[in-house]
Amino acid sequence: MNHQNTDNPVYPITYEFTHPDGSTETFEIVLDETTVSLLNFDSSTAPSWSRLGYHQCAGCPLSEEDVPFCPVAVNIAQLIDRFKGHQSIDPCTVRCITPERTYIKEDISIQKALSSILGIIMATSDCPVMSFYRPMARFHLPFSTTRETIFRSASLYLLQEYFEYKRGREPDLEMKKLGDLMEKVRVVNRGILDRVRSITVRDADPNAIIILDSFSAMLGMEVDAKLSSLSYLFPPK
Repeated sequence: MNHQNTDNPVYPITYEFTHPDGSTETFEIVLDETTVSLLNFDSSTAPSWSRLGYHQCAGCPLSEEDVPFCPVAVNIAQLIDRFKGHQSIDPCTVRCITPERTYIKEDISIQKALSSILGIIMATSDCPVMSFYRPMARFHLPFSTTRETIFRSASLYLLQEYFEYKRGREPDLEMKKLGDLMEKVRVVNRGILDRVRSITVRDADPNAIIILDSFSAMLGMEVDAKLSSLSYLFPPK
């Protein structure tokens, strides 16, 4: 990955794919350790489908005059191109290497592995909507289940509200705004999905985005249900 120069320390996350025929592919994500921002590709090499106005998300607050390229699309371009010929259910073995530890998942579908990578990129690409997930990207958990994602997302939101309280603002402990935020996240997911479907040959890339969108949908439903599926973990003291 070609990334911008920075004086800050970096936090690399590497995904290594091993396919049934023994071939391998490696994809590296480099985050700025301090800002947890993705160190972007050079937009001069970005494909035309990554321009902001191409399938721009409904309600996007960005202007093409100020931001010529969609921050998410620019950063997923290389990944999408790399895997656009794969079927979503193709099996592989994946290693995710972070500075703290290495995760290994055998016999995982490509779509599921790609959803983990896309989740990091979308959270750290300076998209005003997806930036909510940036702290989760810094403490990345690859191959997470729906329940793990709901638990982590709800915890993230409440921790964010704690810091809002420390800044003297009214915290949203009822999580009333989280449902609205998930709706905005789903709009972004659909916008990115439209872009990817316009240029991919097979379904691995689109289905990886659909998996991410299903997490957002489930979290929205869980918020409406007052996180009832997690309440058993916190019995009254």
